[in-house]
Amino acid sequence: MTGQIQMPAVDDDSVRKAAASAANVAYSIPSISDQEKSELKQRIKDQLAAKDAVLVAHYYVDADIQELAEESGGYVSDSLDMARFGNEHAASTLLVAGVRFMGETAKILNPEKRIIMPDLAAECSLDINCPVDEFSAFCDAHPDYTVVVYANTSAAVKARADWMVTSGIAVDVITHLVERGEKIIWAPDRHLGSYIKKLSGADILLWQGSCVVHDEFRAQELARMKVEYPDAAVLVHPESPAAVVDLADVVSSTTGLIKAAAEMNNSRFIVATDNGIFYKMKQAAPNKIFIEAPSGGDGATCQSCAHCPWMAMNNLRNLAEVLETDANEIHIDPAIQAKAIKPIQRLLDFSAKK
Repeated sequence: MTGQIQMPAVDDDSVRKAAASAANVAYSIPSISDQEKSELKQRIKDQLAAKDAVLVAHYYVDADIQELAEESGGYVSDSLDMARFGNEHAASTLLVAGVRFMGETAKILNPEKRIIMPDLAAECSLDINCPVDEFSAFCDAHPDYTVVVYANTSAAVKARADWMVTSGIAVDVITHLVERGEKIIWAPDRHLGSYIKKLSGADILLWQGSCVVHDEFRAQELARMKVEYPDAAVLVHPESPAAVVDLADVVSSTTGLIKAAAEMNNSRFIVATDNGIFYKMKQAAPNKIFIEAPSGGDGATCQSCAHCPWMAMNNLRNLAEVLETDANEIHIDPAIQAKAIKPIQRLLDFSAKK
C-alpha cells in the first residue's frame, strides 16, 4: 500500500468550531494599558523569582510575552527547544507560554520539574486532529510501518510513535528511514507530510490533519501579492498547502525562517506562518519589512487570519495569575511518560549525530 490512503475521518468542522471558540475567548480579553502592562510584567518577574521558575515562550505567542521571557532570563523558541532549554536550566518550575502539547513535551523531558501553563484549554488543531485511540488503531492495522509523528501531538500519541520530529529535521529523519528501507506512517499534518514525501521519495501513509493557521494561506492571493511586491522574498512554513509552498523562496521551520530573514539580502518579506513570529524576525532584522501572507481572498474563510487562536489565549494577566495561584500544572501518566520519551530521545540522538 503506497501513498495517501483513506484514513479515519478527521472532523474538520469540530476543529474549526473549537478554533472559533478559542478565538472568542482570546479576543474578548480587554486590552491592557501601558501602565497595567508594566505592572503585570513586574508582578510576573517577582513571582518567577519567588517560585524558582523560568518563562519559556513559543515564537507564536504575543510579543509582550516573548519580550518578557527574554527580559526575565527565560527563552523564546520552538516547542522542542523550549523543552530542551528547560531541561538545562536550574529552575524547578517551567512556565510554558504556548499550547498544551508544548507543556506536555516539556514535562516528558523534565519529569522532575513542575510544568505550569497560563491556560490548559490552549489546544492545537493538529493535536485535536489526531486522537490517540483512532491513531493507535490505524497504526496497529499497519504493523510493518514505522510511526513518525510531528511534535504537534499529545503525549499519548508520541507514546505510540517510533520517532518524533520537528519541521526543521523531518526531511533528514525520513530520508534516513528511507535509506534503511522503512515505510512510514506520518501524522498529523498532511501538508508537511506531503512536502516530506516529495523531497524524500518515502512510502508514506499520511494522516489527514492540518493547522488552522497554515491551512488558510491562499496561493492565488499570494501570487497576486508577489506581483504587488516583486522585490519581496516569500518565506513559507511547510505546514502550508503545496500550492503555497510552490511559491516560496524559502521553505523552512520557524527557526529557519527567522534565520533566512536575517541572512537574505531582500529588504522585504512575505511570510506564510503565524504572525507571532514577526517579533523575532524584527529583532533579527530590524531594518526589514515583514508582510503577512494572505489568508483571505478567493476561496478563503480566514478562520485564523494568520494567528493561532489558542496561542492568543496566552496573555500577561493569566501568566501572572497562574504563578500566583499555583494552578494549571501539567501531569502525564507515568506509563505514557516512559513510552513518550523514547521517540523524542531518538530525535535528540539523531540530531546530535548530525
